[in-house]
Amino acid sequence: MTIHLDAVSAPNTVNNFVCLARYHYYDSLVFHRIIQGFMCQGGCPEGSGPGNPGYRFEDELPQPGRYEIGSLAMANAGPNTNGSQFFIVSGSSGVGLPPQYSLFGKVVGGLDVVEALQQVKTGANDRPAEDVVIQSVTITESDPA
Repeated sequence: MTIHLDAVSAPNTVNNFVCLARYHYYDSLVFHRIIQGFMCQGGCPEGSGPGNPGYRFEDELPQPGRYEIGSLAMANAGPNTNGSQFFIVSGSSGVGLPPQYSLFGKVVGGLDVVEALQQVKTGANDRPAEDVVIQSVTITESDPA
């Protein structure tokens, strides 16, 4: 997948994600929660859902109606509890979310991968029956045009 990060709308969230990615934090972590027609969630260091990088930071919330299929947002445990976990909106249930999750990017290439994630068999707590692993995250900067 190729994801465009929106540093204008969510500068702290993008900075957090970029720093973690550059330190290979996400390499080999799993998508621990996939809900068909809603979202795919990853970024938990424990691979089970409650984990975080050892800190929390404030929300940078979007205007209502901004989530769309392919949106990248921070998962949280309530207001201002962002850490490392993120989700990719993969269906209409995710598009309808209230603006309670920091929106910081969008899939601009590889929506077929998001669709393939939707087809993964899941079990208890929407956990994939077989691990879906993030091999690596590469950050590439481009000059703003």
